[in-house]
Amino acid sequence: MSHDMFGDLVSRTPSIRSRRAPLVVVSVVTHALVVLAIVLLSLVATEALPSPREAIEFLDASVKIPDAPPPPPPRRASPAIPQPETPFVDPNAAPLTAPEGIAPENGIEHTVAAASQVGVVFGLASSAPEGFGWRENTPPAPAPVAPVRLHSGIEAPQKIVNTAPVYPAIAMAAHLQGIVILETTIDETGRVVDVKVLRSVPALDAAAVDAVRQWRYRPALLNGAPIPVIMTVTVRFALNE
Repeated sequence: MSHDMFGDLVSRTPSIRSRRAPLVVVSVVTHALVVLAIVLLSLVATEALPSPREAIEFLDASVKIPDAPPPPPPRRASPAIPQPETPFVDPNAAPLTAPEGIAPENGIEHTVAAASQVGVVFGLASSAPEGFGWRENTPPAPAPVAPVRLHSGIEAPQKIVNTAPVYPAIAMAAHLQGIVILETTIDETGRVVDVKVLRSVPALDAAAVDAVRQWRYRPALLNGAPIPVIMTVTVRFALNE
């Protein structure tokens, strides 16, 4: 009977397959249990990690290191030298001893000084030199008083110098007549210092202003004292026909 030498390698009998199946299952279960045990041990282990190895020091006894020099001794503070006390000198005090190089007084100096001041009155000489500390004692100038309008308590100024206005030739040729009303300011000496036109006649205003500026007044009085005032004056221009 012929025998197939490769038949066992290709096909197996049912008895051999039935014996290998439990071995495969046991092997798989064993490997699974080993892996599970390793995982559980890594999670449960609480031991400290091993410390790293320390470096080993090698000392060469043949090499000698020189010792550091000792620190210098601390310096001693020199004793303070007492300073002599300087007496306080008042710069405004009169000297107690005469300075060197000045001759003693003989009384002539007082006579010369007194003679040089004869006839000088301090505060009254208008030409006293400023270099010697002399100043003229003059009262301050009074503050100017603002002009006020005439009222019942003021004595009105009285005209003492009158200048008639010059009739303009153009106005005469045009037979122009009219009344120019001016506001004047009269100072405390009676002079007309300011003129303003309140009612105008264009061809006659300049002639009226020029005439009024030449008027002079006895100043207005308030409680007997002259004061500047503001008053209204009228200049009438009329042709004699």
